[in-house]
Amino acid sequence: MKRGITKGLRTAVTIALATAGLALLGGATRPRTAAVKPAAASQGVPAGTASENWNAVITRTDHDSYVLGNPKAKVKLTAFISYTCPHCAAFEAESEGPLRLSFIAGGQGSLEVRNFVRDGVDLTVAMLTHCGPPSKFFLNHSAFLGSQSSWIEPALTPSPMQKQRWYSGALAQRLRYIASDFHFYEIMETRGYSRAEVTKCLADSALAKRLAEGTDKAQKDYAIQGTPSFLIDNVLLSGTYSWDVLRPQIEARVD
Repeated sequence: MKRGITKGLRTAVTIALATAGLALLGGATRPRTAAVKPAAASQGVPAGTASENWNAVITRTDHDSYVLGNPKAKVKLTAFISYTCPHCAAFEAESEGPLRLSFIAGGQGSLEVRNFVRDGVDLTVAMLTHCGPPSKFFLNHSAFLGSQSSWIEPALTPSPMQKQRWYSGALAQRLRYIASDFHFYEIMETRGYSRAEVTKCLADSALAKRLAEGTDKAQKDYAIQGTPSFLIDNVLLSGTYSWDVLRPQIEARVD
């Protein structure tokens, strides 16, 4: 059974992003389709060193995603994640430990996380996970997915006033209202961010635009049908939406 977004994905994403204030995407230049060239590692010694602490090596790609582990790993796993998707939260809870200990730590595997934006709340969280240097991304990512069941409640029963705040006005203002109503400012405060820093990150309209374009590109290039979805070595894994199904496919390639 497919998870997350299924039928009418492209239409749903287009409507959701426009509702979130991203109608400005019309006529935008598409991201490059060339192979990703990882940036320099944000922590640790140069890639390829035997003593590398691969769980401390984070690189940012040229399409606003982040790679954890050896950029030259034998097996490269890519996960398309939506922060409002409960199956993505379940995947994070089940996979984080095994991936870090058995797949990434030894340098034979790497994990790339790409945002797949489904709605305005999802966009707000995605913007916040990108807030700060690359070294903070995966901790922000885990913090939001790990607490999803606590902060998601306003999305289930929004008041008319909240809907008005979320879906009208300038994009940066909408994102600030969402961050306030879902207590994202408080979550980021526990991560060491000030309110001013969070507000500044939410005002990055260029990043919001690129994340929306990246979602559209993922659907066009890989026909993503739901979240989470996975690539191994840039090939989409059909029918794979959970850690139980993904794990043996990783193990078969690592061995």
